[in-house]
Amino acid sequence: MALLPGGAPLTMAGGVRELAASAPGTTAVVDGDRALTYRALDDRASRLARALLAGGLRPGDRVAVRLGNRLEYPEVIAAAAKAGLVLVPVGTRLTEAEESFVLEHSGARAHISDTEPPVPVEVVLRIGGTGAASYENALESAPSADPMAPVDENDPCCLYYTSGTTGTPKGVLSSHRARTLMCYLSAMEWGLGARRVSLAVAPMYHGAGMVFGHAPVVTGGTVVMLPEWDPERMLALAERHRAQSVFLVPTHAQTLRASGALGRYDASSLDTLYFNAAALPAVLKDWVMDAFPHAGVHELYGSTEAGIVSNCRPSDAGRPGSVGLPWYMTEVRVVDSAGAPAGPGERGELFSRSPFLMNGYLRDDAATGGCTTEDGFLTSGDIVVRDEDGFLYVVDRKKDMIISGGVNIAPREVEDVLAAFPGVADCAVVGRPDERWGERVTAFVVARPGASVDAAALQAHCRERLSGPKVPRGIEFLPALPRNAAGKVLKRELRDR
Repeated sequence: MALLPGGAPLTMAGGVRELAASAPGTTAVVDGDRALTYRALDDRASRLARALLAGGLRPGDRVAVRLGNRLEYPEVIAAAAKAGLVLVPVGTRLTEAEESFVLEHSGARAHISDTEPPVPVEVVLRIGGTGAASYENALESAPSADPMAPVDENDPCCLYYTSGTTGTPKGVLSSHRARTLMCYLSAMEWGLGARRVSLAVAPMYHGAGMVFGHAPVVTGGTVVMLPEWDPERMLALAERHRAQSVFLVPTHAQTLRASGALGRYDASSLDTLYFNAAALPAVLKDWVMDAFPHAGVHELYGSTEAGIVSNCRPSDAGRPGSVGLPWYMTEVRVVDSAGAPAGPGERGELFSRSPFLMNGYLRDDAATGGCTTEDGFLTSGDIVVRDEDGFLYVVDRKKDMIISGGVNIAPREVEDVLAAFPGVADCAVVGRPDERWGERVTAFVVARPGASVDAAALQAHCRERLSGPKVPRGIEFLPALPRNAAGKVLKRELRDR
């Protein structure tokens, strides 16, 4: 077993075990009127681990978990680690067919949820269920002794399925070492540890949501669950629990602004806001900083495969659009289309190397090899520009690039111009097939409530700021953009409309 010098392997259960001994009476998790101390969290996680092993599972087996943000999620994470099992988070919005694919591809032998699995699974624990399949009955009947299953810190702790924005989802294997290190460093960076209260807003079945929701219970903080996104409820929880940190995506900021609820609650305790999924448009970031004047606003960048890659701290707010400098323990490389290093101000594909990288894609060596280098760097296919000081700016997805009349067009550049138009709440740009030009730029726009946005005026606005090929040839208005659980726009759906 690989050990750190003089210590135990890093696992997602380690912090829970330690805090059950050092701070047993501290509140670890709050979910509505329910709460768990660290002693109770450790005890319940041990019982769940024992129940899963008693059901015939063995270390290395996979456990599918389909849950929203709720009290049980941290104990399921810790239980899987205690039993040496691999967690397979399943999105609560997946269709029956999509969930079936995840269960079958992962080979999951157990299913924990408040719903029934769509395909047969050997061990089923139903939250809110009765009888032998009851989650609570299983915990009550299991012994409380920690099974202490042997776990190597480089073993996978989670098998995440990508959002499938560009095709069939792939299973991303992430190690205990990668996830645990991110928990500790996230707690240090964004104030999630001891004597701090944070809100779990992003879904914990997503890679970032799980790290930021579980980091508090690894490091001695308190996490308050928001079951589903509601701007007013989030603000009410922040006021009630005097929450200090919260992780959001740009869509959350947009709906917060549109709700008008901010003035009805005391959100002054929030001193750290951090965003991911996409860079905050400059106008929206200005609103966030004005709306939360006592909070430091961070913008981080990363992916399920690479983990956290960079962070733009409050002290760097004068660099609009930047996702900051490489994060802890992270090296980056920017490579142009010819494979040569890209200089400052030049576009290139971003590669990173850190302890947070995935172990690889499950049963897909070709895909793993296609995004990694021999010396251990990984790319998620993003195109960036690095300035003279090393700050990174994500300008597009490699696969989202539009080629119209032989001209490469970055959708992000067009989206930034559209977002600056008065009354535009959200927007996305894609390329659609065109017999003459190959592709034509098409924009999808969401207007702010009560605003009237005219397509012709919007195109005129773009013509003043963009060269001819970049101006959208078509503009369609939608009530909302299709997004996955991480807040990323599903551009494949927009192209297929």
